Amino acid sequence: MAENAEYKEGSMDITEHEKTFRGFIRITIRSVIAIFAILIFLALFAT
Repeated sequence: MAENAEYKEGSMDITEHEKTFRGFIRITIRSVIAIFAILIFLALFAT
């Protein structure tokens, strides 16, 4: 494996990665809540 003398472990800027991950988690939680709300609505008003 090639050695990279410039790379230092833990020195990479990951702020964009963290923002993307937070956005993914946020949309996942909102989607799950919406799906549960739809399921409850269908269970209550099923004809």
